[in-house]
Amino acid sequence: VQLVESGGGLAQPGGSLRLSCAASGFTFSSADMSWARQGPGKEREFVAAISWSGREEYYADSVKDRFTISRDDVKDTLYLQMNSLEPEDTAVYYCNVESYFGQGTQVTVSS
Repeated sequence: VQLVESGGGLAQPGGSLRLSCAASGFTFSSADMSWARQGPGKEREFVAAISWSGREEYYADSVKDRFTISRDDVKDTLYLQMNSLEPEDTAVYYCNVESYFGQGTQVTVSS
């Protein structure tokens, strides 16, 4: 299993970023996928998940109505659209399937 995140960077409060996760080594179209994050000095926490069919989405309360998870089964890629970013969203964001995590991509929200 290989998960490679990209798209992180520096954003201003209120700004947007779109994260991508390129997946390989398993049948992506059959896998429930999720995003997690770990802020400075914090435990890793759940952010969002999407079912293998794409019909079901789940979000942490802290990101609901601001973040959107999606998937492209042709490209074997998972996305996280992050809008209305807040300084509290600063974290390393990880793509996750079963017990596997990618290397993460840093998101920093600061003016």
